[in-house]
Amino acid sequence: MEKNDFSPHKTIVLVGLMGAGKSSVGKRLATHLNLPFYDSDVEVEKAAGLSISDIYDIYGAEEFHRGESQVIARLLRSPLHVLATGGSAFLNPENRKAIREKAVSVWLRADLDLLVARTTRQHHRPTLRNCDRREVLSKIMEDRAHVFKEADLVVDCGERPLSRTVEDVINAIADFQKNTG
Repeated sequence: MEKNDFSPHKTIVLVGLMGAGKSSVGKRLATHLNLPFYDSDVEVEKAAGLSISDIYDIYGAEEFHRGESQVIARLLRSPLHVLATGGSAFLNPENRKAIREKAVSVWLRADLDLLVARTTRQHHRPTLRNCDRREVLSKIMEDRAHVFKEADLVVDCGERPLSRTVEDVINAIADFQKNTG
C-alpha cells in the first residue's frame, strides 16, 4: 500500500511478547504514516527517572505495572500516534479496555525461536535475567496467548525485513477500518 493511500482513524497500539519487534516495527510504521511514535517502556523510564530494571529492583513489578498503566492512559489521550507497549501491558484488563476504546490493537505474533534469538541480544529485560530464556519465553507465550488473542488484529512477524511487517500491519488496519467503518 502506498504511503498516501492509508490514514489510520485511531491510534495504533502494538502488543505482543518481548522481542516480537513492537518498537522496531512501531518506529517504522510511525515514520511511514507520518505520526509520532511512543514506546511505553521508554515513557515509563522518563516518568520515573529510572531504568525499568531499576524500577523492578527498587520498587517491584507491581509498582512498575502501576506506572505503566498511568503512562498508557496518558498516551491514549494524546493525538493520533503509534504506541509500542511493554510485553505485559496488554495483560492488564484496564489497559485492554482503554486501548479498545481509544485505539486499534495489533498483536505482533512471533514464534519462540525468533523471540529467543532477539532477546538473547538484549540484556535489559528483568524477566529474562539469570534464566533459561527459551523455557521462560515458552511459558510466557503459553500463559499470555489467550489475552493477546483479544487484540483487534494479529500480524505474524518472522525473520523478514521490517518493511514487510510494517506493510502487513498497514494492510491489516486498512482492512479493519473498511470492515468496521
